[in-house]
Amino acid sequence: MDNPESGESDFVTERPDLPDEAAENRWLGERLRQRRRQRQLSIRELSGMAGLSVGMVSQIERGLSAPSLRTLRLLANTLDVPISWFFPDSLQAVAERRYIVRSHQRRRLNVPQVGIVQEIVSPQDPGALEIYEIMLQPGASSGPELYSHEGEKAGLVLSGVLSIQLHNDTYTLEPGDSFRFPSTLSHRFSNPSNSETRFIWIVLSPHGERADRSTSFT
Repeated sequence: MDNPESGESDFVTERPDLPDEAAENRWLGERLRQRRRQRQLSIRELSGMAGLSVGMVSQIERGLSAPSLRTLRLLANTLDVPISWFFPDSLQAVAERRYIVRSHQRRRLNVPQVGIVQEIVSPQDPGALEIYEIMLQPGASSGPELYSHEGEKAGLVLSGVLSIQLHNDTYTLEPGDSFRFPSTLSHRFSNPSNSETRFIWIVLSPHGERADRSTSFT
């Protein structure tokens, strides 16, 4: 597989100001289109490989629809990039961006239809470890279905209540509680409370060389 870093000049990598949700959707759609074309895939081919409908992928590319976490993960895996690759970049000091992420420079992805806001807090240079802060509105979740893949997950609840389902077991976590589990264990998360939940979500890729091509968030 080719390295997305090798064609970085072909992509829109800086997004200093997107004024609204519609602009963010258009930016993400263009990002998806550029990566698909780099991989020399048609929308139909990408849809089939990702297990998504042609109409859904087309709407995302045109900026008419924001993808769910599951959809974004499927697209990212198929295109061999991390979900964080679809996050808009903030302006950053070039000298420190490999190692440092300032609080105001976080790249954010808003998925309003499911009540989730994700901010990547790890530097964008390739690495085996990716760290996110996730905000879940009441009732929001990673999706109705359990999912699994290679790797390892860990995290820390900052506020609110987080419910994590691991195969047949469900655990309720509160502020200060933490977790770690292999990503091969089928899982999902949700906010069962009436207030916002915030937690740190850490993704460890199974192989360092995989991380160089990048991994996925969920």
